[in-house]
Amino acid sequence: MQLHHIITFGELLLRCGASSDQVVNRGDIAVYPGGSEANVAASLGQWGVPCSYISSVPDNELARQALSCLDQRGVDTSRCLWQGDRLGLYFLLSADGLSKGEVVYDRKHSSFSQLKPGEMDWDSLLRGCTWFHFTALTPALSSDLAAVCREALIAAAARGLTISVDLNYRNKLWQYGSQPHEVMPELVQYADVIMGNIWAAGKMLGVRIDDRLDRQTPVEAYARYANESAGEVFAAFPRARHIAYTFRFMDSPQHNLFYGTYHTWEADYLSEIHETFDVVDRIGSGDAFMAGLIYALTSGRAGQDVIDLATSAGFRKLFVKGDFGDGNYNIENKDILQ
Repeated sequence: MQLHHIITFGELLLRCGASSDQVVNRGDIAVYPGGSEANVAASLGQWGVPCSYISSVPDNELARQALSCLDQRGVDTSRCLWQGDRLGLYFLLSADGLSKGEVVYDRKHSSFSQLKPGEMDWDSLLRGCTWFHFTALTPALSSDLAAVCREALIAAAARGLTISVDLNYRNKLWQYGSQPHEVMPELVQYADVIMGNIWAAGKMLGVRIDDRLDRQTPVEAYARYANESAGEVFAAFPRARHIAYTFRFMDSPQHNLFYGTYHTWEADYLSEIHETFDVVDRIGSGDAFMAGLIYALTSGRAGQDVIDLATSAGFRKLFVKGDFGDGNYNIENKDILQ
C-alpha cells in the first residue's frame, strides 16, 4: 500500500519539434508538454502514486492546457503559482530526439525563470507530502533559482520529507557564471536519494572520473566503477541512503543500450541489460527511470527489484512518443518491449 505523497518541483516546458523526419522542411510542428520534473510526476500519476507538481506558469490558455495533460494523468497541479508572461520552450531539431546535440532552449524570461527567493510559501506548499523531488536543471538556470531550491530543501528537511535529486547536466543551461560543482554540493547535502550517472557525479559533485571509460568499456567494468563512484558520494553526502546511475549508449539513431546500477550503504546492484534497435523517442527516458526508482523505494522493494523496476521503466519510455511516459505500461509486471 502506498503511504507516500510525492511533490516534484521544476519548470513546465513545451517541446516543439518536427512531427516526423519527413516533414522537417514542410514546417509541420508537434508540441508536447514536458520538463524533467513534470515527466516524473506524469509517470507516477499514471501508476497510481499520489503526487503533486509545483511550478510557476503564466495565466493563459496554453499553460492551462499543458497542466491539464498532467491532471489527466493523475497529477495534482493545484499548487502551481500563476504569474509571469510565458512558458519556457525547447526546440527538438529532430522528430524523436534520436540524434545528439539537437536541442535549442528558449527559456529566458519565462514565468518559472523569474522566481525569486522568498516568493514561495514552502511550508504551505509541502503540507501533506512525504517526498520532495527536484533536479539540477533548476539551479542551472540562475543564482536566484538555486536559492529557491535551497529554501525548498531546508523546508522539506525540516518537515522530515524524503528528498530526491536527479543530477541532470545540460551545459547549455549553466550560463550565469557559476559552475555545477560550485552550486550542487550545497543542495545535494539534503538528498536522501541521488540519481544520475557517473559523469554527472563527476561534473557536479567532484567525484573522480576515469577518462578512459568509453562505449567499449564492458558492463562489468562500468558496474565496478559505479560502485566506487557511489562510495565516494556516500562518503561526501552522509544523508544519502540511495544512489542510482543510468548507463545509456546510442550507436545509431535507432539503437539504445540501457542498464542501471543501484547502491545503498550495504550493497550494490546491477540491473538487467536492455538493448533495442526500435527506439521511438529518447526524450524523458531518464525521467521515467527516476519515477520508477521513486515507485520502487516508496513501495518497499528489495535492492535488485529497485533497480530492475527503475531500468525497465526508463527503457519502456524509448518506445513512447513525447516527453511523458506510457500510461499503459504495467510497472508491476515490468511489461517492456524487447
